Amino acid sequence: MSDTASNHVKSIVDGSDVVLFINGIPAQPQCSFSADMVSILHRLNAPFKPVNLLSSPRIREGLKESRPQLFIKGEFVGDSGIVKELYASGALTKLLTDKGIAIRPV
Repeated sequence: MSDTASNHVKSIVDGSDVVLFINGIPAQPQCSFSADMVSILHRLNAPFKPVNLLSSPRIREGLKESRPQLFIKGEFVGDSGIVKELYASGALTKLLTDKGIAIRPV
């Protein structure tokens, strides 16, 4: 992983409170893992910045793994499996509110 690619990803993550790296765009996720994560954030009405992993090799290079990933306030939360578990247990809702992210669960 190059420093330039890593710095690029860091600037994206640091630029928004909630960043979701997905395959595709929220309206058309390109894999079920991306679709699951978008759906969870939509159910929470959580504001997020989507970043399409498929649109930039530089972004994929800057991440440790090229799969859907969620970051909140600059910290890596997890991939789809972890986010689904956190959501099911209520821990994702708590994490978002504890970090000052305004949500309105549906």
